[in-house]
Formats: sequence, C-alpha cells, structure tokens
Amino acid sequence: MEKLIELYTQWRGAEPANVQQIPGGGSNRTYFRLTDKQGQSVIGVIGTSRDEDHAFIYLTKHFSRLQMPVPKILAASDDQLRYLQTDLGSMSLFDAIRGGREAGGRYTLKEQELLRRTIRELPKMQMQGARDLDFENCYPQAEFDVDSVLFDLNYFKYCFLKATEIDFHELKLEADFRLMAKDLTSEQSDSFLYRDFQARNVMLDHDGNPWFIDYQGGRKGPFYYDVASFLWQASAKYPHKLRRELVYEYYNSLKNYIEVPTVRHFVNRLSLFVLFRTLQVLGAYGFRGYFEQKKHFIESIPPAIQNLRELLASSTPWHYPYLMEILQKLTELPQFQQIETVASRADGYKTTDLNPYKAHPQDGPATFSKYDAQGPLVVKVFSFSYRNGIPEDESGNGGGYVFDCRSTHNPGRYEPYKKLTGLDEPVIRFLEDDGEILTFLDSVYKLADAHVRRYIQRGFTSLMFSFGCTGGQHRSVYSAQHLAEHIHEKFGIEVRVEHREQKIKQTFEAKKI
Repeated sequence: MEKLIELYTQWRGAEPANVQQIPGGGSNRTYFRLTDKQGQSVIGVIGTSRDEDHAFIYLTKHFSRLQMPVPKILAASDDQLRYLQTDLGSMSLFDAIRGGREAGGRYTLKEQELLRRTIRELPKMQMQGARDLDFENCYPQAEFDVDSVLFDLNYFKYCFLKATEIDFHELKLEADFRLMAKDLTSEQSDSFLYRDFQARNVMLDHDGNPWFIDYQGGRKGPFYYDVASFLWQASAKYPHKLRRELVYEYYNSLKNYIEVPTVRHFVNRLSLFVLFRTLQVLGAYGFRGYFEQKKHFIESIPPAIQNLRELLASSTPWHYPYLMEILQKLTELPQFQQIETVASRADGYKTTDLNPYKAHPQDGPATFSKYDAQGPLVVKVFSFSYRNGIPEDESGNGGGYVFDCRSTHNPGRYEPYKKLTGLDEPVIRFLEDDGEILTFLDSVYKLADAHVRRYIQRGFTSLMFSFGCTGGQHRSVYSAQHLAEHIHEKFGIEVRVEHREQKIKQTFEAKKI
C-alpha cells in the first residue's frame, strides 16, 4: 500500500487526501480509489502477477491509442505490480440492469438499450483493437488454441462433473472433448478475444455509454466466444427473445468491420461456443462453489444448468454423442430440477401453478419476477368517499382497481335511508329492486374473477379493489361488501373488507383445502 501511495505522489505531486478500498472482481488484484483535495479521483491497483498486470497495461495503452472506450494508464511502477488508471465511476452495466435481473429477466426498455449499446461496441474492440496488437504480450497465452480448450473442458470434468458423482467413461468423454476442441479452433481468426466479456466488466458513464475493463486475459481468438460469454451469462437471465435481438444487434455491427459469415453459419458457430462457454463456467462454479464454498457461485449453478438444458433441446446438430449423453444425465439430476408447481402449502391453504403461461416458440420459456410464487393471495376491498380521497395501498403495489359507483341510483337522496348504510337491509332492498347496482357489479365480477384467478396462479400475495361514491355510505359499501363475499365464496382465499368512512372492518378467513 505504501508503494502505491508513493507512486501516486510521484505522479500527482502530492499525497492523496483520501484512500478508499473498493470491491474487486474474481482476481487477486486489490483496487483503491485515491482522491485529491479537489475531489479528483483515480483508481490505484495492486497486483500479484507481473505478467497479468503487464498484459493489462500493454492492452490498455494499445486500446487507448486507438481511442477505444477503456481507462487510461496514468502511471505504473517499474515492476508493473502497481499502477494508476482513470476512474470510470462506480456504475457497472451489471448494477444498471439489476432490476431486470431480479425481475427474472423482465428488462425495461432502458435496460435493453444499455445492453444494445454495449453489444454494438464489442466488434470495434475485437476487430479494430486487434490491429497492430502484439499478442505475445497477452496473458497467460497469445492465442485461443486446442490446449486452452482442453484445459477448460477438463476443468469442467474434474471440478464439476465428478462432483455430481455421475459415472462416465474417461476415454469416451476425452474423445468428444478433443473433437470439440478441434471444431472450436477450426476457423482462422485474427480478432481480439476479450475472454471475460460480461456485464460486471462494463462501466457506464453519465450518458449510459459503455467503457470496458478487465480484459487482461484476452488473446487472439474467435469473436463468437465473447458473444456467448456476454449473452449466456447464467445469472443475467436474458429472455430468449431479447437474447436473439442482441445477437442480431452484434451481427449487424460486425458488418462494419469484416465480411460477415452467413446468418446460418454464424448461428451454428455461436451455438458451439455457447455450449463450450457453459461447460467452462460450470467448471468455475464447481470449483468456486463446491470446493471453496462461495455462495454466489453455488447459486449460479441452477441457471447455468438451465442454459445447458435449453441448448440440448435446441435444433443444433451436435456431433459429440457421448458428451451429449452425459450432459443429458447431468440436467436430469434431482438437485438441478426446477420446481414448476407447488401442490399445496404445509398449512393446507391453496397455492399456485408457477407456470400459467404457454410460451411462444420464438420467445423461449416464460420468466418470472421476484413477486411470483410468494402466495397465498390476500384480497383487500375498500369502500370510500371521493371527498376524502382514494384509499392508500399499504402493500406498495399501486392500489389495483378503483370503481366509481356514482353513476348508479343513490339511496342517500331519500330521507328513510340517509342514516343507514349499504349493509342495512332497507338499503340493500332499495338497490337490488332498482337493479342498476346489480348490472354494475356483474361487470365488476367478470373483471375481478379473471384478475384474482391469475394472481392465484402466479402466486402473488396482494390485490386491492376500491369502490367510491359521494359519501362512502350506501352504494360503495354495498358494492365492496358484495364483491368481498363473492371472491371469498368463489376462491376460498382470505379477503379483508374495510368500509373506511364507516370505520367498519371485517376479515373472511381463507378456507382450508
């Protein structure tokens, strides 16, 4: 640390006013944000591998000369184990799209645009960045070759596959590994292979433009690898439709730099690299998760297995019969099976089918938000006076349906009913003899039934209906009470009704199944 401060002082002419350690990635490098008295900051890095640090410094200077969106090297120690680089801020693409990821793959238009901007920039880095690049400076090797492929495939075999205790024939599996390695390296490529191109390694500026970091493991190699690495990142949960759109976004951007292969050839080659990358990351997850017991990597295994499951179910013609047999067994292991339905809760209440949608073939399997499957559903029904405002939804879900009862015949206009409410028999008789409220509620029931049914299927926990009228005394009270009783009778779920202006609350308990 003292030597990093010394390097900063030599570069800046004064010691930093503040030094803050910041989270690093999966490497052994340590990162610090060093800030001067004017609030200007740079990133200081302490490494443990001279060769790895040299690769990053060399590549960064090379890319900077080509005006690529990368940080600049400001200073470096003689042994290159410490260096300073420009501060690209704290917002990574991974953080910026957190909402879509946590919503099970439902990315907003803004998040999708950030992904498109990033994937459009990748070919520039790969193709222009390779010009006049001396790949001998790359770490740990200059080029993607058969040996590096076999290393990663055996990493998968020993760190993941063996941990599952699946029986397999070593020689048969090795034969398919070698065939795959030959296929992966069969095309000559002069592009720069980023190798660890993922959302965590993309920083965003204030305008949402992508800047690239952590490419020190890059080398000469096929461009398909980075597309597979980025779009099939297990934890990202990109839906099939969005992923397909981003693939074509990349393909069209690639046309600006090289004569592209046909779409069919591109897609077939990409599928092969997706399979390879999936096995590679499973090897890493196995080592980091099963052996080092790191929770994040263990949690990443199920979505990676799902990626593998989808690959095996695709129309891609795989030419590795024994490997496919083993991978099929892997996806069928009980610990990797996704639970798609829940028959009932332990307490005996109704629960949900977690997959109410039939996915379109072009869109892939349906994804689910963090609110799915949390059931059971509780419905809240309110009556209120518009004079006092619409009831607030304490669940934070926005209040659901609000129905205006003021178009129906108002018993409050007649002296005998002025001091009564919609719960009293004379008012009920008036409204039902008149009939307008019954026609009104018939439409409400159709909407409510469809909504409640879907919420139960999806396992949502809260739904709210509110009925308003002039005083919150007659028509709204009648409507709220009858809808609450209707839902409880039909669906057997818990329903809470509150007549706000009358200060009356009632709960219909969920029925045991």
